[in-house]
Amino acid sequence: MRGGIASPGARALDANIAEVMIDEATLQARVRALGAEITARYADGPAPVLVGVIKGVTFFMADLVRAIDLPVEMDFLAISRYGPHARGSRAAVAVLYDLTTPITGRPVILVEDVIDTGLPVAFLLRMLRARQPASLEVCALLDRQSVRLIDIPLTYVGFRIPDRFVVGYGLDYQEKYRNLPYIGVLRPEHAEDSPRPLAG
Repeated sequence: MRGGIASPGARALDANIAEVMIDEATLQARVRALGAEITARYADGPAPVLVGVIKGVTFFMADLVRAIDLPVEMDFLAISRYGPHARGSRAAVAVLYDLTTPITGRPVILVEDVIDTGLPVAFLLRMLRARQPASLEVCALLDRQSVRLIDIPLTYVGFRIPDRFVVGYGLDYQEKYRNLPYIGVLRPEHAEDSPRPLAG
């Protein structure tokens, strides 16, 4: 559904959403399709380790893992950016929480909620490659390609979206709206300093 919120079953947070960019049914169908792609890709070999970047990826990661019909493992990283924060700036990246699962010699899929500039993802890929996985692929729920500063090879993409600030399905504005079951655009009066850079 696009262009507004339906009144039946409306939630309190829906009033702050100007537009539903990707509705719940479309999201879930695409996640199931991604899970099927990954299942087919790894059906004849070792199951991959899925590495998620918290917090925004949590909802997507949980649904994606359940859509994969393989004995996959999952682990998480947390990163922080500091320094310049304007989109396009080269803010430094620091690892706040590292993996506990060994990945040397194993297939790995880095799972992201949004990839925009590509700079933080490039940092994570360099870090993960240094641990010598058997293979390393990227799965992104949302690809905001129009603001990319560095080329990132994406094996699995849920949706390509325009350069708009979105919330829901794990994505937040000031730690709110993560629990919306769809991807939506905030009304301007509820997002005074958006758009802002996200995890990717």
